[in-house]
Amino acid sequence: MKKAENIIVGISIGDLNGIGSEVILKTFEDARMLEMCTPVIFANVKTLSFLRKNFESTAPLHGIDKLEQIVTGKINVLNLWREPVSIEFGVNNEVVGEYAIKSFKAATQALKEELIDVLVTAPINKYNIQSEAFKFPGHTDYLNEELEGDALMLMVSGSLRIGLLTDHIPVNEVASHLTEVLIRKKIATINKCLTQDFSINKPKIAVLGLNPHAGDGGVIGSEEDKLLRPVIKKMFEEGIMVFGPYPADGFFGSNQYEKFDAIIATYHDQGLIPFKTLSFGNGVNYTAGLNKVRTSPDHGTAYDIAGKNLANYNSFKEAVYLALDVYNSRNEYKEMTKRPLKTKREHL
Repeated sequence: MKKAENIIVGISIGDLNGIGSEVILKTFEDARMLEMCTPVIFANVKTLSFLRKNFESTAPLHGIDKLEQIVTGKINVLNLWREPVSIEFGVNNEVVGEYAIKSFKAATQALKEELIDVLVTAPINKYNIQSEAFKFPGHTDYLNEELEGDALMLMVSGSLRIGLLTDHIPVNEVASHLTEVLIRKKIATINKCLTQDFSINKPKIAVLGLNPHAGDGGVIGSEEDKLLRPVIKKMFEEGIMVFGPYPADGFFGSNQYEKFDAIIATYHDQGLIPFKTLSFGNGVNYTAGLNKVRTSPDHGTAYDIAGKNLANYNSFKEAVYLALDVYNSRNEYKEMTKRPLKTKREHL
């Protein structure tokens, strides 16, 4: 197993006009971070030096031209471009979006080739990244196509973990996307994730209902009785500790969520509103279900405070911590399951 400082954390720079670069630099100003991992930022060292000066950061940068030049204990910056970039904090700019995707794609390729161990992505703007070369709503959808497995957005803050059955789709299309195949796949993904990535034996999972009061016995909707409840019952009988569907409002209002290792919401805002209410600024977006580890802070580009040296970097720092924790948990899980203990009969 790798020593802590030898775990290579790849970082995509995100939207240069947002707060991504600020939270990255602030995170690694603390020298103790370099005892836990070795970061490599996919960008340009001159661009980062300009930003460091703007934020009066003391983070020492080390420019490299290829990943084979990574130096342990340094904040490595891989030079993906040479030309100067015009940075206008708080401005939605398509050119800056192109640099964000250039960084993200290069970091993803490095992750696939195992030149970095984990990936932490700074926030992007979902509008200025769209082009003929990139037609994805965000990071997760691209990673799902490039990596192995089935991606699932899992928001994490301490013991609070909220996953989604559906993510970036319109609310009026949610019901039509819910199928037995999808629900089974998402529950299985979270169950496996909790076991191998969070070292939880026999995790307990709660599923929220789609409709108010979880359908109220069919009075307010039928998806719970016709679809969610039967699937949950089958999977429970198969050995997965999954329960529900629960009415979403009372579930959080009564602190019932504290009894479970993870909660599965049926759509984006059902899960993200309570999550960000309970943990905004400290939460992490983790892409569960893939063969590689990717995390991200729970906030966006925050154009309103970009460039003003006001950004809170806790969420980005927590994203780095979680990436390292999951990486180590996966390695331990692989070791434990690779060679099961022999029975007494096998020893004879």
